[in-house]
Amino acid sequence: MNKQEFWQLIATARDQARDPRESEAVAREAASLLADRPAEAIRAAQRVLRELLADSYTNPLWAAAYIINGGCSDDGFDYFRGWLIAQGREVFERAVTDPDSLAELAVVQAAAADGIDLEDEGVLGIAWDAHIMATGDQLPPGTFTIRYPPLDPAWAFDFDDSVETARRLPRLSALHQRGEQASAW
Repeated sequence: MNKQEFWQLIATARDQARDPRESEAVAREAASLLADRPAEAIRAAQRVLRELLADSYTNPLWAAAYIINGGCSDDGFDYFRGWLIAQGREVFERAVTDPDSLAELAVVQAAAADGIDLEDEGVLGIAWDAHIMATGDQLPPGTFTIRYPPLDPAWAFDFDDSVETARRLPRLSALHQRGEQASAW
């Protein structure tokens, strides 16, 4: 399985999910679809998933996750990127290129208004779950290696610095300032 096939799997899972806005439903559908494939394809899907996590391991995206979720630990950033993968290829690639573009998504706008975190650990386990369904065994340990790129030192600032985050991610910052004001009333 390559990235193109993985993204097709996610697209099909989104089409089959009861509500594609619910990343947990997308993860369940993707695991079920993947479980119908040979074990090697499932292991390859795990490698692709790890590549996507590495591709999206950037300070600008982490800052966006921090704004969207009102904070973001290491694990929280993993779960945010899981949620992002469940949104599909177009949303994922655009967010990696321009994290501030996430402010345009209805689901991000609704989450800001309602104070809901956008994260999904389940997406990170799609291949794990599929492998167990298909073979009865866990994924082999070697399928979990991720080589993260170094983070951009130009973005090494305190994400609680609202002036700096507003300068770098203006649309997300404005959206979440409105959401905070609405929930304070």
